Amino acid sequence: MAEQIIGHVTHYFDHINVAVISLTGGDLNIGDQIHVTGKDDFSQTIDSMQVDHQAVESAPKGSEVAIKVSQPVKKNDQIVKVTE
Repeated sequence: MAEQIIGHVTHYFDHINVAVISLTGGDLNIGDQIHVTGKDDFSQTIDSMQVDHQAVESAPKGSEVAIKVSQPVKKNDQIVKVTE
């Protein structure tokens, strides 16, 4: 499996388990597998995401996207896209 750093967490809303990610190194799509690295380390599949409060299927490099996360994250945690 290949891993590519695609961005980092810029904000985390703990009351709704949503992370805002700045996509600086690649795009992100529904169904992608990501690996969050930082104080906590976990993987998850992207089930839904939003850009500017609108649901989207994909987000290009250079955008900020909000995703629901399965575990708490911290600002500056790296987001790595896992591909086979």
